[in-house]
Amino acid sequence: MRWLKSALALPALALFLVQAFATEIETANGPVTVGKTPQTLAVFDIAAVDTLNSLGVKIAGLPDKLYVPELAGLKDGAEIVGTIFEPDLEALSALAPDLIIVGGRSSPQLAATSQIAQSIDMTMNGDDLFAQAKQRLTAYGALVGKPAEAAALASELDEALSSTRAAVKGSTALILMTSGPKVTAYGKESRFGWLHSALQLTPAVEDVEAATHGEAISFEFLRDANPDWLIVLDRAAAIGSGEQNAKATLDNELVAETTAWKKGQVVYMPAADFYIAAGGVQSTKRVLETIRDAFSRTQ
Repeated sequence: MRWLKSALALPALALFLVQAFATEIETANGPVTVGKTPQTLAVFDIAAVDTLNSLGVKIAGLPDKLYVPELAGLKDGAEIVGTIFEPDLEALSALAPDLIIVGGRSSPQLAATSQIAQSIDMTMNGDDLFAQAKQRLTAYGALVGKPAEAAALASELDEALSSTRAAVKGSTALILMTSGPKVTAYGKESRFGWLHSALQLTPAVEDVEAATHGEAISFEFLRDANPDWLIVLDRAAAIGSGEQNAKATLDNELVAETTAWKKGQVVYMPAADFYIAAGGVQSTKRVLETIRDAFSRTQ
């Protein structure tokens, strides 16, 4: 009978081991349980690449372009498994990852990648992006068994936010994106609205349309809005399109009439950090530090 009892105990033991090594993390689709610490990761979301790299995690499968200069060296020794928009399912299958992470531009591919291995969507967006970035950091720390390292990085983010918030206190700003010669504005409800909410930065224009690609505006609009500060994203620089840069686009007589231009209060963001890798730990720190340093120079 002893052997029978032992045999009956095996399924319970197996269940215990699975539960012991499983990790539940928060994703864009709610809580998801990952069965074990992944050893072979494929990651299509650049913010996730940034944060996992900050935790010292080696990523086995990456998209062909990482956009952020500081991440370029990560492709050495990694397999290229598609783009940030489209996975190469054949290459992904050959890699045989334990876990696949999509997010943002790659999030529509969740169903496709899930046919190869467990996949999670870690998309971040909206005016609470800073809070989401910390949530993702905590999730990745739990996932790879580095909660202490994640907590330390979270403290660094909080410190960067605090010092930047102090630097911008009492200021108003308008967030712009240039795409070649075109200019769009973003308000507090937009994809870049987290700057207003997290930094308590007053928008120079309250009723900007909350469109994904911003509200198309004219240079006359900019002159009449007359913002104290302009926070500028150069999309062409972010994606490497080679189109006219932001400084050239904004260098005209109408923009020159604004307080921001007259006082040299125009902040050009680290483009790929702000546009492609938004929410990644190091990218978020660089964005905050760029704003903090710019605003501090005028005080």
